[in-house]
Amino acid sequence: MNLSIQIIPFTKLALAFIPVAIVIGILFRWTRGYKTEIYGFSRMLGQLLLVGYFLSTVFESDSAWIVLLVIIVMVFASSSIALRTVKEQWRQLYWRSFVAILIGGGVVLTLITQGVLELEPWYLPSYFIPLAGMIFANAMNSVSLAADRLYAEAGRDVPFEKARNIALRASLIPMTNALFAVGLVSLPGMMTGQILSGVSPLIAVRYQIMVMCMVFGAAGISSAIFLTLVKTDFPAPETIENIPPT
Repeated sequence: MNLSIQIIPFTKLALAFIPVAIVIGILFRWTRGYKTEIYGFSRMLGQLLLVGYFLSTVFESDSAWIVLLVIIVMVFASSSIALRTVKEQWRQLYWRSFVAILIGGGVVLTLITQGVLELEPWYLPSYFIPLAGMIFANAMNSVSLAADRLYAEAGRDVPFEKARNIALRASLIPMTNALFAVGLVSLPGMMTGQILSGVSPLIAVRYQIMVMCMVFGAAGISSAIFLTLVKTDFPAPETIENIPPT
């Protein structure tokens, strides 16, 4: 059995876009709202091609400062993207999103890289950056869901404590679903990649368990910090004045 990972030619990679074209065609026919998806895929292509060349340079440089710079850029970008659904409150919520993702993701990243993996050197780019990407991306998604649901509940005049609890549970729905589905419905990215590259499934499983723990923890901690920090900005429910008896 050939254990080396297969290199995909660009001509073959183009075949993967056939299902994408089908979905965009359906969107166009049904809703006329296809531009966002085309923009999203165009941006994805540009970003991934650029990051591929960039990471090759970073891995070769083996510099702790460059790795830390990449992490900072990740946090700044994820903090902004997380608030995409609450544009009206973006300015006042940005630093709260930043702090939540930085602390929630940073604590988990440190625990995994220095406690579980014991990277040597501590900033080993080929591990540190991909793990940071997974952690901050999941923290970003969780904060985004929490913010969106929190302000949806605010629009219904729900008290903060109840809205916070609902938002936290909602922010963890994707992660909780992933816990139920992993191994039964899906083989997640890291595990699949390791198996394709020839790693024993028994070893790949250990890494995937680590990944599931770290992304769930980062998502939950970041959401909890964010929901705690935004309490002062949460609109109070409208009070109904008592009408004096006649």
